[in-house]
Amino acid sequence: MTDTTVKKVQSENSPKGEMGQTYLVSGKRVSMRLWKKIDDGGRKSPTSRDYETVGYVISGRAVLEIEGQEIVLEPGDAWLVPPGASHKYIVSEPFTAVEATAPPAEVHGRD
Repeated sequence: MTDTTVKKVQSENSPKGEMGQTYLVSGKRVSMRLWKKIDDGGRKSPTSRDYETVGYVISGRAVLEIEGQEIVLEPGDAWLVPPGASHKYIVSEPFTAVEATAPPAEVHGRD
């Protein structure tokens, strides 16, 4: 039987990650998190994850460096980072975005 439980999460009560993200909700196959007014202030090393990430920019600007490409992310833009892709984000203006990961990032101890 399929679990039909509806989950409502209020962001102020959600767990926070080490990089400032708020975990909004997590299911068996996907999780969603909010990056609210993130300003990293510097360059970080590229990373790769074994999950897929899709996102949508609400406000601010960032550059997504992915596999030798630079993609400018601005309000209204969406992006996808495939599993295993080497990437990093460089925030140029305080950045607010919603991301979803599959499989769930939080469930597997990922950030």
